[in-house]
Amino acid sequence: MSTQVDVVRVFTDSAGRFGNELGIARAADVPEADRQALAAKAGYSETVVVEDAVDEVARMRIYTPTVELPFAGHPSVGTAWWFAGHGTPLRRLIVPAGPVAVELAEGLTWITARAEWAPDFTFHQLGDTEELAALRPDDFSGGPHYLWAWVDENRGALRSRMFAPTLGIPEDEATGAAAVAITALLRRGLVITQGKGSQIFSAWDSDGWVRLGGRVVADQTIEI
Repeated sequence: MSTQVDVVRVFTDSAGRFGNELGIARAADVPEADRQALAAKAGYSETVVVEDAVDEVARMRIYTPTVELPFAGHPSVGTAWWFAGHGTPLRRLIVPAGPVAVELAEGLTWITARAEWAPDFTFHQLGDTEELAALRPDDFSGGPHYLWAWVDENRGALRSRMFAPTLGIPEDEATGAAAVAITALLRRGLVITQGKGSQIFSAWDSDGWVRLGGRVVADQTIEI
């Protein structure tokens, strides 16, 4: 029996282009023992399995093609938007790492998370965007590696790429957890352009929480 997976693109640009694909399946449709296999077959950097919302709170599990994650940014943003699009606005997602606050404002979907929930990224600051663009994913093993260069340091604008072969992700188009982690590392809000042109926004709070936001669009529905 096949499983319906809704696909959205998270962290698009203002024209709805680019963004990182996210597969969303309902928990009632996927036995727990089959969820990792579903994510592997879907092949997206992350696929989530969500329970029905109760009192504007929903539980969610997050899977790359090879492992389950306690938290990830683009799945949290994308799933919050998906619930709203189905007429079920959320105030919180519950992921294994902890509670993720949700807000939709001014055309963006925002979540709030902590840097320590993210995978252990190795950060590489490069001298310019040309050096960043010349990198080849095949040159990086292990991971996850987050590579970045300033575009305009005064306004917090940077460009980035992320390679994580150990997570089954040769190159990620837009990485929310890394955006959370680098926002905490630099202790400032950022405007991040990642991959081919995906856009991620963040805001730093001195209490250690990071707001992460972006645009989301519906892509397709598939059967697996």
